[in-house]
Amino acid sequence: MTQPASAAQQGGPDAGPHPAPRPKDPTGKQHDDGGSTLRSLTRRLDVRIVSLLGVLAVLVVIGGITKPDQFLDTKNLQLVLTQSSVIGVVTVGATFVIMSGGIDLSVGAIVALASVWATTVATQDYGFAGVLVTSVLVGLGCGLVNGVLVAYGRMVPFIVTLAMMASARGLALQISDGKTQIVDVDGILSLGERDSYVLGIPPLVIVFAAVAVIGWLVLNRTTFGRRTVAAGGNPEAARLAGIDIRRQRLYLYLLSGLCCGIAAFLLIILSGSGQSTNGNLYELDSIAAAIIGGTLLSGGRGTIVGSVLGVLIFTTITNIFALNNLQTDVQQIAKGAIIVAAVLVQRRSATTP
Repeated sequence: MTQPASAAQQGGPDAGPHPAPRPKDPTGKQHDDGGSTLRSLTRRLDVRIVSLLGVLAVLVVIGGITKPDQFLDTKNLQLVLTQSSVIGVVTVGATFVIMSGGIDLSVGAIVALASVWATTVATQDYGFAGVLVTSVLVGLGCGLVNGVLVAYGRMVPFIVTLAMMASARGLALQISDGKTQIVDVDGILSLGERDSYVLGIPPLVIVFAAVAVIGWLVLNRTTFGRRTVAAGGNPEAARLAGIDIRRQRLYLYLLSGLCCGIAAFLLIILSGSGQSTNGNLYELDSIAAAIIGGTLLSGGRGTIVGSVLGVLIFTTITNIFALNNLQTDVQQIAKGAIIVAAVLVQRRSATTP
């Protein structure tokens, strides 16, 4: 006898919809819906963060072994964090730009120009607020010029920011007349003293931490962050999805300029002065820190946490070398080797399914 069909086979009221089978490729395997790709990317990023933490831990051990009394001293650790703060803020902005597929070679010159402009005598007459606002406005102004030329002028970011680097550095030299401009605003100078530390943490480190946290939230929890990744990963697909790529790039260069303005103010607090040589090689250090942290130069991938760890690694290396009286050229060679190693790791991870 023929067995009666089940309720599902008969299409009765209890029969649920049959899920459509996933399409298969010529090899007979089911197509990936994108979930495994995302999980694979997340795992690679997690492994990179753990690796960076491991490298930082190794450097701390090396510093503790070579100069235990000096390196592990609380004042020296505070110095490492303070020195990381200025370039760290710049790196946060540079990370966003690089993730979008752009580049900003002018960050160091913008920091110099903002610090010089903000420490002019006329600006200091307005006190703390005058110096801070001037630093931020100069940074935003330079970022606006970069963004307009790149986004709406359709110029190559490398050329635009290279021109800005030369122009901003030259303008800073002209304004300062090659001299160091001393800050005489008490409210600014007091922030660099130990009495202003909060629970042993310098105010500059707190600002750096706040910028990093805000940058992480913007990148990972907002539409702006998703548009940045999309613009760098596949600009044409992002455009077809309704994202205004030109406006997004303008905003990103404005963000980079803002970070440079904040960094210039922190540098004024740290040094108590403004000079045209400020921010020297910041463009290279910020790009290198972002690359070490996992940001692809081609765009579309990166993390704020990784960039922050990259900054801490570079600053720790510099501190260890200085404590051991090693020459600057040796430091640069070590940094170069680390950058090459990071790029090789990126290429390997990019080709790994």
